[in-house]
Amino acid sequence: MQCSLCNSTHTLLLFKTKKRTYYQCNHCSTICLHPDFYLLPTFEKERYDKHSDDIEDKGYQNFVSPLINSVTTNYKTTNIGLDYGCGKTAIVQQLLQRKGFSINGYDPIYFPNTAPLKLTYDFITCCEVAEHFYTPFLEFKKLNQLLLPNGKLFLKTYLYDNTIDFGTWWYKNDPTHVVFYTKKSLEFIKENCGFSQLVIHNDHIILSK
Repeated sequence: MQCSLCNSTHTLLLFKTKKRTYYQCNHCSTICLHPDFYLLPTFEKERYDKHSDDIEDKGYQNFVSPLINSVTTNYKTTNIGLDYGCGKTAIVQQLLQRKGFSINGYDPIYFPNTAPLKLTYDFITCCEVAEHFYTPFLEFKKLNQLLLPNGKLFLKTYLYDNTIDFGTWWYKNDPTHVVFYTKKSLEFIKENCGFSQLVIHNDHIILSK
């Protein structure tokens, strides 16, 4: 199987069940779901429709708070942002707007208007989206191109490492999660998608242009 991030064919079977099969890349360490197990678009949207839609839910707000706090630490309200893959509630976009930020939202399912993708931004947030990328290399290249010089991509996704038992890892159980990243994956993205700096925090990741 070919790695969906680096396109290497040097991948090894990592985990297999009757419902899904995963391979890990020897080159960039990314874990990919075999394309035979991708959901049809209708079923994928049905899954997303089940996500929480209550922006006032404190647990939901706390979950996205690492991105909100990181943006407000690094930028002023005069800076312009994009919430990429904002989902049906666009919670990150709305919470930042409440703090006075000007931020657009884009989501291929719920807000498919591509006009925001024709602009460039000081910062981009991408919350629980990267694990859904079918073509992650192209997506990260696109995100880099949407950033102004010295702009930052604030990313939230759970990383895999060798301390995790993939077979019992809860994060893989969502059938819409098709790619899982490691520290080595992110280093590959930094080096090959136009970013100059990578900072991995416990609860979020920052890629700087």
